[in-house]
Amino acid sequence: MPASQVLLSRFRPLLLIAVAYLLLSGALRAALWYRFGLEAGVSGAQLPLVLMLGTIDDTVELVYLLAPFALYLAVLPQAWYAARWQRPLLGFATYVALFGATFLNVMEYFFFEEFDARFNRVAVDYLVSPHEVLGNISESYPVVPIAAAAAVVGLGLWLALWPALRRGLEAKAAPLGARVRLLAAHFGALLLAIAVWPTDALALFQNRVANELVANGPSSFFNALRTNGLDYSAYYRTGDSVALTRLLRADLAGSGGTFVSENGLTRRFPTRDDGLGRLNVVVLAEESFGAEFVGAYGDARGLTPEFDELAKQGVLFRHVYASGTRTVRGLEAISASLPPIPGDSVVRRSGNAAVVTWGEVMQSLGYHSSFLYGGYGYFDNMNEYFAANGFDVSDRRDIATPSFANIWGVADEDLFRHAIEYFDRRAQDGAPFFSIVMSTSNHKPYTFPAGIPGVPERGGGREAGVRYADFAVGQFFREARKHDWFGNTLFVVVADHGARVYGSAEIPMYSYEIPLLIVAPGLAPRQVDALTAQVDLAPIVLGLLGLPYEAPFFGRDVLHYPDPDRVLMFNHNQKVAICRDGELAILGLRRSESTVRHRYDPARPRRLRDVYEPMPRDAALVDLATAYYQVGTDMFDHGSYR
Repeated sequence: MPASQVLLSRFRPLLLIAVAYLLLSGALRAALWYRFGLEAGVSGAQLPLVLMLGTIDDTVELVYLLAPFALYLAVLPQAWYAARWQRPLLGFATYVALFGATFLNVMEYFFFEEFDARFNRVAVDYLVSPHEVLGNISESYPVVPIAAAAAVVGLGLWLALWPALRRGLEAKAAPLGARVRLLAAHFGALLLAIAVWPTDALALFQNRVANELVANGPSSFFNALRTNGLDYSAYYRTGDSVALTRLLRADLAGSGGTFVSENGLTRRFPTRDDGLGRLNVVVLAEESFGAEFVGAYGDARGLTPEFDELAKQGVLFRHVYASGTRTVRGLEAISASLPPIPGDSVVRRSGNAAVVTWGEVMQSLGYHSSFLYGGYGYFDNMNEYFAANGFDVSDRRDIATPSFANIWGVADEDLFRHAIEYFDRRAQDGAPFFSIVMSTSNHKPYTFPAGIPGVPERGGGREAGVRYADFAVGQFFREARKHDWFGNTLFVVVADHGARVYGSAEIPMYSYEIPLLIVAPGLAPRQVDALTAQVDLAPIVLGLLGLPYEAPFFGRDVLHYPDPDRVLMFNHNQKVAICRDGELAILGLRRSESTVRHRYDPARPRRLRDVYEPMPRDAALVDLATAYYQVGTDMFDHGSYR
């Protein structure tokens, strides 16, 4: 046998695993294209290029994944390699690799189904709370049958490959020098990949979903893991901090208040004579309650009769956008009125104690501030963040006998009953209270209490989640009306984010639309067409109350300072953006930047409703985006968001 064949025989297990991995990854890519890519505008004509580029990405990732195996095969002495115990060991290791690749592909499919993306920052964030995540997976998916099927497929692949693998194990000895040279070539390729091949090297399409199809899942995951605690200045576009702060001050100046210093962002807002006064404030933050499901925002399915009726009694904001696609992004925007800076939300970041929050401002005005959550508040660091920033915290541990619970928390009805009891105690204390109440029910596995009209106990999916969330909101208001404090309370109903990110756009704005409703005594029902961001909630409510305060909030009181050209801020995975007058400036890793023009096309399918058109680079808009995100990051990192 020629020396080259002897050498390749030694590495045959590695080569066979690589071939199987490429075949499995190609099959997954084709399945993802058929199920999700077509509806996102990835045509059949583009599929061959997607598969080709994806195979290149998969091959580069194999250089990483197979490096330990290559090292083992290269340095293993021939006597050990030829030993009787080696054959079952390599055979079993090969089977485990094939099973793992098969099972991981299935998990990638379900992840793509939920997030329209390969493994990304969400996957990394979820690893921090394995109890909830593994519980959610076990309750949402048939994990045992999936694992069994993956085991069978892995076994089938192993049986097909075993004859070739066995011939490699029976081959003559490969010279150590040749093995070392081949290993050196492998690790040279590894170093080259590290140096010059980023995860998105082949993201050549204008369509975001097409680029996600090309991407390799493990590579995307490890990239998200590597950049999870990223340093903004090392990865994103930057500029002169003094000039950017000046630019940001000029942009914020039209949203009211008086700057308290010559170079900071903190503004002083005086008492308003037209304010409602020291009302209690209750914010119902509704999980995944996107505007696309709400009748008051044009949906015709009848999923939200309770909210739609409430909308006739309060101030309904017609054009509201969330900051991101995760609960922590929504809570960050609502509680701190801060841009969704790249990397972790400030809720999850170290050093997040004593930042300026809505709760701290209300506390300074004599309010009792609280955060009530239906799950365990250690998830996403919520308890620690809120407790360190002016809020009393109460979570699932304080709800003694819930009528129903799943892995994410108690039923919304139980949470709201707990909230009403909590407010009863606060009302007895005599001081006004302010509370953010975060629900959990509208989330996979979509399991609910029995006996709710139109809501099956399980199997109803997202629509059942919306119906149940709406039902519980109605129950909350009916019960709250029976309590003395109801007539002295301003209520807010708002979503933490939309249901999920859809479509081909880098920043799919349609997916970020959420409802916002304010109901309060003395507040005449009406609809507000002003462009509104989630970060605006604290300034809006404080403006309605008319109470004096100081804060460096980035949001705008759109009721008193509307501006059709105001800036909206968005975060999606590792990209951030601002939108002004239909134009977006998008900032990404490796200091990338782009500007596009955005419009909605209501005639297109919902997932393709965002239409982005190329435009000449708008330097002023890019500079303003840099100002929002660099200054926002610096203020948090340097402790000046105080």
